[in-house]
Order: sequence, then C-alpha cells, then structure tokens
Amino acid sequence: PGVRQLTTDEQAALRQVVEDFGPEDIAELAATEKVTQHDVKAVEYYLKERLHRIAPAPEDRGLAELIHFCCTSEDINNLSYALMVQGAIEQVWLPRATTLVEALATMASDLRDVPLLAHTHGQPATPTTMGKELAVVVHRLHRQYDRIAATEYLGKINGATGTYAAHTVT
Repeated sequence: PGVRQLTTDEQAALRQVVEDFGPEDIAELAATEKVTQHDVKAVEYYLKERLHRIAPAPEDRGLAELIHFCCTSEDINNLSYALMVQGAIEQVWLPRATTLVEALATMASDLRDVPLLAHTHGQPATPTTMGKELAVVVHRLHRQYDRIAATEYLGKINGATGTYAAHTVT
C-alpha cells in the first residue's frame, strides 16, 4: 500500500542490474560493507540505489524502501544456499554421474557375453552374465539420476514482516 507497481520497463531495468553485475559493482558493495559491517545490508543499499536510478521521481522514493522487505539476511542466505546446491548438482554432480553411467553402460555392452555365477547371501546361485548385472546397475543409476535431475530447488522469502512465500530457484 502507498506505492505503485513497477512498470514492465522498470522491472526489466532492475533485472538488468543482475545481468550487468561486474567487478565495479563488487567493489561498490565491498566499500558499502566496510561502512555497514553487514554484507546483506550492503546488498540492500546497493539495490536501493539502483532502484532510485530506475525510478528517480520523488513520489517513487517509497519503492526502494520495499527492498528491505525481501532482503533480510535469512532471505538472501536461504536463496543463496539453494542456488549453490543447484549449481553443484547441475554443474558438477550430474555431468560426472552421466560420465559414470555411460561408462558402465559401455562395460555392460562389452561384457554382455561374459558368464558370471551369481551369489545370494554369499552362496552360489544361478548363472548370469557380467553385462546383465552391470545393466541392472545402469538402470538403477539412471532412475536415481532422473530423480535428482528433476529436483526442484526451493527457497523462501520471509521478509522483514515474517510472511512466507515459497519460490522455485531458477
């Protein structure tokens, strides 16, 4: 209440702050953090300043004050952790898991005719092939891979008023 919504152009300009973020912005944040002694407060001030540039009219001063609403330490940390886990899974774990599963699938194919005596509870059981047993492992790993690849990374914004809103991190 008391402030207008951002226009489509203003929203795009605010998103562009992220796209254009670079070394100069990092230096500005570091300088602000030296004064505030608080990393998230420095981010809040940084975003407020950018919003003032986007919507400089005196009647729009209240817009920037809303930044603190969803820029508490917990809001920032919560979303940051979700993004870090998402990055680790998507950029590191999944590619390496793909390489492993592909290697095992190749071994399963190459060893499809190699006989193997299966064991149950440590006792000899029915004959099988090494390729078939590796194919079972590949199938199970594919199933787990697909579940992990489909994970939805969530974060929440409590804001300064303690409201709750769950968001998919993208």
